[in-house]
Amino acid sequence: MYQIGVREMLALCNVVSRRQLMRYRGGENGYADRFEAGLRDRCDVRHALAVNSGTSALIAALVGLEIGPGDEVIVPAYTWMATAVAATAVGATPVLCNVDASLTIDPDDIERRITRNTRAIIPVHMNNLVCDMDRIMDIARRRNVAVVEDASQAVGLSYKGKAVGAIGDAGVFSFNQFKNITAGEGGALLTNNEKIYARALMYHDIGASTREGANLHNQIVFASMNMRVSELTAAVLYTQLQRLDGIVRNLRARRETVLSALKNIPGAEPAPHNDPENAVGLAIRLPDADAAAAFAGRMDRTSRAIDSGRHIFTTWKPILDRTAADPRLNPRNWAERDVDYDVAAFQPTMAHLARTCLMETPFRLPHPMLRRKYRKAAQSWTA
Repeated sequence: MYQIGVREMLALCNVVSRRQLMRYRGGENGYADRFEAGLRDRCDVRHALAVNSGTSALIAALVGLEIGPGDEVIVPAYTWMATAVAATAVGATPVLCNVDASLTIDPDDIERRITRNTRAIIPVHMNNLVCDMDRIMDIARRRNVAVVEDASQAVGLSYKGKAVGAIGDAGVFSFNQFKNITAGEGGALLTNNEKIYARALMYHDIGASTREGANLHNQIVFASMNMRVSELTAAVLYTQLQRLDGIVRNLRARRETVLSALKNIPGAEPAPHNDPENAVGLAIRLPDADAAAAFAGRMDRTSRAIDSGRHIFTTWKPILDRTAADPRLNPRNWAERDVDYDVAAFQPTMAHLARTCLMETPFRLPHPMLRRKYRKAAQSWTA
């Protein structure tokens, strides 16, 4: 949580004083509506839908695209498990894909893993590192596959002048405790497609078809879920959204400060970035896994990507074991083939993660102190 304070508290007090904690049934034109309008304006998209988590946003996006049993969805082998679980939630099969040196999904491997059953690709902008969206969109259009951007870990970033999350057919954000802006939990779906939006709107709110003024764009009404966001969450998110530009500028400036301090370390270099001019995330690539381990041990708030554990596919037990809450709902029942999750097929991913370090720069430390801190660490490394 980079910035939070009095403004969030005042917004919450405003909601409580009105005694209207729900966004519907009297909460219309409240913080949820204003937050969605702010996202639409900032990301230059037609539709934005606030939901209760990034996972819910992913599931709603796949429902919006009419993806279901028997379909395959390509996801990177390095991401939070929710990216893959979202596919299973709609009955589809997640197909894992290697990442490249940028720690984002490898377009070459995407091409190799597309089959006649592939319906979507979910590129993930991990650790504020953006995917190669030009190549991904080119592949998707040539192969007639949808793209759902998972921008959960890159809220507020851009790729070559376009807001991440607004480049694919749909995009999603997460606002949990560890994201660029946060309300503890929360998520959002972005799209320019009316059908995707209408289906996601209906799916996220079991009562959508009864809401006065709800525009379902003539879609058939279907049984759905409750993924609604409350006015309390939306109040914090609306206030956080006003801080987002400053947060991103600060992160970008801190990245440059730290890189400048580390520039003379032999063998250490920034990981390849798919949009260097707008880079925010900071990853350092070392010659090998041992050098990366040594670097992580010397640098403050630094760890090898492979040591993140939960973000690596080898820890995704429900996916690897192909289990479901009820065996009758298991996506394997409808899959045309048994998708392979053999670790041997993802050695490129493991190798990139082992030799790359992620650096978290102290957000509130003044830049001169930040520079001195990492220069001192760099000098001790080279001594």
